[in-house]
Amino acid sequence: MLKKTVALLMFFSVLVAAQDVNSFIGKGDSLVAKFENQKALEVYQGGLDKFPGNWELLWRISRAYVDLGEHLPNTNSDEEKAQLEVYAKALNFAEEAVKAGPDKSVTYLRRAVANGRIALFKGVFSVADVVNQVRDDCEKAIKLNNGGNEIMGITHYVLARTHAKISEKWAPARSVLGLGWAEYDIAVEHFEKALKLYPGLMMIHLDYAKTLLREDEYEKALKVLHSGDACNILDEDDHERKAEIASLIKEVEEELN
Repeated sequence: MLKKTVALLMFFSVLVAAQDVNSFIGKGDSLVAKFENQKALEVYQGGLDKFPGNWELLWRISRAYVDLGEHLPNTNSDEEKAQLEVYAKALNFAEEAVKAGPDKSVTYLRRAVANGRIALFKGVFSVADVVNQVRDDCEKAIKLNNGGNEIMGITHYVLARTHAKISEKWAPARSVLGLGWAEYDIAVEHFEKALKLYPGLMMIHLDYAKTLLREDEYEKALKVLHSGDACNILDEDDHERKAEIASLIKEVEEELN
């Protein structure tokens, strides 16, 4: 009887803790949906203070730092240093998330995103080891395949964008840097998978179309641009993306005519 009572108490204790963690996650996620990333960060951090090592809070904190870092000014060396420090924080929390949830696709995705921001900041061809880590983490996340369509769609998008960016450079030159694996065709393959899994994310359509235009695939790019133009606003930068899509549609239509 005593053993059953103890077991029940432990069960309800775990249940209450899970509900408590979910309250932090739910509140933080609702703030992210309104693009209030600083407030969301504070909520997630409050949850982590109460539940140290929780992988779901850790990856969300990493995401919040990336979102905040993307919108920091970087017009001088001090501002650039501050921005890089925010990306470094995002990476640190992503690393902790991977350790806490090594079997979760999303933890590897968030580490890939944080490293990707650092690579773009420093110049992708100057930090080949970081870029290779982005690729490896995306491939690991895809292999695990347990994050749902949104997470997997974003993962394919990040991998597609990585292949697209690196393949812009002459193949022999990047091979010397250890980046000879990047291919335009592989980028297209992952863009297609990303759109199939998460068709409502405008940034996938825009970056895919720009990659297609690089190879003068105007008709296909135009179709992708129109589908992107029909997307709802899901990201705080989508208004700017929508304006860029409209401009590109005009340019492509003029080219085709």
